This record gives sequence, C-alpha cells and structure tokens, in this order.
Amino acid sequence: MKKVFMALSFVMVFSLGNILAQTRTITGTVTGSDDGQPIPGASVFVKGTTMGTITQIDGDYSLSVPQDAAVLVFSFVGMESQEQEIAGRTVINVVLNSSAIQMDEVIVTALGIKRERKALGYSVQDVSGEDLNRAGNTNVSTALQGKVAGVDIKPSSGMPGASSQITIRGARSFTGNNQPLYVVDGMPISSTADYSTDDSVTGSDLSNRAVDINPADIESITVLKGQSAAALYGIRASNGVIIITTKSGANNPIGKAIVNVSHTSSFDVVSRTPDYQKKYAQGSYGVYGATSSMAWGPLVEDLPNDPKMGGN
Repeated sequence: MKKVFMALSFVMVFSLGNILAQTRTITGTVTGSDDGQPIPGASVFVKGTTMGTITQIDGDYSLSVPQDAAVLVFSFVGMESQEQEIAGRTVINVVLNSSAIQMDEVIVTALGIKRERKALGYSVQDVSGEDLNRAGNTNVSTALQGKVAGVDIKPSSGMPGASSQITIRGARSFTGNNQPLYVVDGMPISSTADYSTDDSVTGSDLSNRAVDINPADIESITVLKGQSAAALYGIRASNGVIIITTKSGANNPIGKAIVNVSHTSSFDVVSRTPDYQKKYAQGSYGVYGATSSMAWGPLVEDLPNDPKMGGN
C-alpha cells in the first residue's frame, strides 16, 4: 500500500510540474500617451482566447499565459487597442494612444445649448453652411428652400432682395404673424417686416431682416419645430425658431490667417410683363390701402388729391 501511495504522489508531482512548465507569467504596466499616467482597469488578454486580466490602480498587471501564446491585446475605453507580440518576453509595458471617437450628432438647441440629437424629445433639423451655400444663393430664406422638412418657403419673386414667406408646420393665424423667430448667435431678431403687412396670409408680404444675413457667414442653421422645441424663447417663438450660428475662428490653426473669398453674381432680364390694370389704385371699396393685396381702391388719377396719401 505504501508503494502505491508513493507512486501516485510521484505521478501527481510530475503532472503538476508539466502544467507549470506549460504556462508562464507576463507582467508590465499600461500608461496613457497624453499624460504618461497609469491606466487602471485596462483590459489585457491573450488574442483568440478568453484568458485575460485587468490592470490595477497603479496600471500594473500580471497574467499567466500558455507557452504557445503569441500576442497580447491591450484595450481601454477611449483608447486605441494595441497588440503586442510576446516573443519570449516576460515584461511588456504598453503606452495606449487616445482614439478619436465618433460622437453622436450634436446640434444647437434653444439658448445655444448643444445636445445630442437622440437626447431630444422634439423635432429639430439642422443645415450646415456648406449645404446652404452649395447653390450660391444670396438670400438665407430661399437658400433653405427644400432642405428642411416641414418648412414651407414661398419666395415672392426671383428678384434680388425679394421677400420670402416662411411657415413652419403650416400657418397658425389667418390675420396674425406666421413668421418664425430668427436667433443669430443667441440674439433674437424680430421676424416681422418693418412695415405692417396686416394680413400675413393673403395680404402684402414685405422683406424682413433675414435678407441682411450673408449666407457665406453662416456655419449652421438649426430649425426648432413646434412650441415645445422653442419654449425657452416664449411667445415670440410660437411659430418656430430658426437658429443661425455664424462662423468663427475658433477652429482655425493658431498663428495663421485664413481668408476665404467668394463671389456670386445673378442677372435678371424680364422677357415679358403681364398686363396690369392701371385705373384703380391699391385698396378695396374705393378706399386706399397701403398694405392691401387688392386693386380696387380709388382712381389712380384721384390719388394725388387724397387728404392723407396725396400730395396736393
């Protein structure tokens, strides 16, 4: 019995020695390239297996690997993964580089707050300055035409400086203002015309201050649709908000002057004009109306004798 016990003990010791001889321990430290500080919690594993470990608080690690292991993989969140060949080494120190992670799309919301699109509970759409200026349009309103869903843009004509009527998700009033609020670099700008148009649906439509903005100076445009999206701007934003962010030199290289020059020319030649009635002035029921879209006012020849509008 004693001989059997000694034989079994010899076999167990011999087997344990073979197992120990088939593995080896690799140690090292994982640091970051930005500041050289150790990275705790970095993953270290043998490529092609589930055998691995993580680094300690001081960035050190210790991993037992098989004799036939060839490559160790080092990875960490926000860092580029790195592979190191073992090649008989027992100490492998690694420096991980930061990776440029593609973040979700960030857009400018009310009051200039930047948030991820998926975090918003309302409809927001943005247009980049590159897409805006692709057609070389000199008017911001007409440049947005066809680029934003739910925004109806009706230019009055193709003449330079012509007005454009913009409604977001349809008109909300038959007699009031349906124009959205413009916000340029956080500054709200009145979207109503300088001269009262009385009826914004069927009456005269005059240009507002949106025609003063050069599309070439715009970095991006964000359209806030609905009252929930524009709630921070109050009652003025009940028709929606068009947030305009202009270009800045924040992303330009330091110490280098960058000048961008662009030019757009347009020419209009009228080939044929419609026939106009020239007997009655602007207005209705024989009464002159400066903002009326009707042409049934007083006789044109009697207009100079009008006590309010005439000059005689």
